[in-house]
Amino acid sequence: MKISVELTLSPLQDDYEIHVINFIKRLRDSEFTVLENPLSTQIYGDYDVVMPFLTKEIRRSFEEVDISVLQMKVVKTDRSDYEPDF
Repeated sequence: MKISVELTLSPLQDDYEIHVINFIKRLRDSEFTVLENPLSTQIYGDYDVVMPFLTKEIRRSFEEVDISVLQMKVVKTDRSDYEPDF
């Protein structure tokens, strides 16, 4: 099953930028389609492959900081080619 996942990582510390950048770079280096905008990062792929990958990367990011917030939305479909029609 294909999914679309929107992620917003917010480390709660002064040097938050480097942790967000490192997280996004690891997503970019994956086998998945990754799209970014100023507020979030989206990753697209097969549920059974994306979710274990994200579990590993989220844990890795959490281990690098004292406190962090991650917001995640999951949609059951691949929306990577979405374009507004209005």
